[in-house]
Amino acid sequence: MVATDWIVPDWKAPAGVGAAVSTRNGPGVSEAPYDRLNLGLRSGDDLAAVEVNRRAVAEALGLPAPPLWLRQVHGIAVIESTAAGDDEPVADASVARGPGQVLAILTADCLPVLFVSADGRTIGAAHAGWRGLAAGVLESTVAAMAADSIQAWLGPAIGASSYEVGEEVRAAFVDGDAGAAQAFATTRPGHWHCDLYHLARRRLATVGVSQVSGGGFDTLTDERLYSYRRDGANSGRFASLIWTGA
Repeated sequence: MVATDWIVPDWKAPAGVGAAVSTRNGPGVSEAPYDRLNLGLRSGDDLAAVEVNRRAVAEALGLPAPPLWLRQVHGIAVIESTAAGDDEPVADASVARGPGQVLAILTADCLPVLFVSADGRTIGAAHAGWRGLAAGVLESTVAAMAADSIQAWLGPAIGASSYEVGEEVRAAFVDGDAGAAQAFATTRPGHWHCDLYHLARRRLATVGVSQVSGGGFDTLTDERLYSYRRDGANSGRFASLIWTGA
C-alpha cells in the first residue's frame, strides 16, 4: 500500500494485529464531491462506487477477510463478529476473537476507537460520537471484550478547537462527572469547545484502560479526511480498521 494514503496507528499492537485508517486519497472511484475513497453506503454517494471502494480497501491492505461493517446509530450496542449476518448489523461497536477477523468503524468527525488485548487474540472497534461516548459505548466495548490488559488507540475525530457545542452536550458529560468539565472551554454564552479525546481517555480510565495512544487529529481541518461539519450532506466516510492475521 502507498504510505501516504493511510494513517497507521502509533501504538505497540501485538504481533499479527494490523490497523489502519483510510483517507479520501486512497484507491477509490467515487466522484466529486466524494472523491475519492468514500466508504459510507448511506452518505449519498453512488452505491456501486462505494462497494468498489470497499473491495479496493480490502485488497490494498491485504485483509484476511471482508471487514465487518456496521450500521451505526450513535448508540452503545456491541456485536460479536460471530453473531453478524450478511447484512450490516445495527451497532456502534464490535469485537472479534481469534485469527482472520476484520472490524471497521466509519466516521466523518465522530471518534473511532480501536482496541486490542495484550495477547492479540481479541480486538474491538467503537464509534464514539458525543451521544455514544456519553452513554458508555467505550465502556460497553471493553466489557464485551472480556480481556486483560487492553490498550486503545484514538483515531481521527474533530479537534477541540473546531468542535463548538451547546449546553446539551456539556451537560451529558458533566452532570454525571464534574471532572469532565476539564474537556470544555467556553467560547460564547452557552457554548463550549469540546475535546472528545480528553473525554474518551477519561471514560477509558474508569474501566481500567490506561494504555491509550492516538488523538491529536482534527477532521475538520485535515483535507485528507471527511468531515460532516465541514462538508455537510456532501461528506463521505473514512474507515478505521483493525484485524488479526489469518
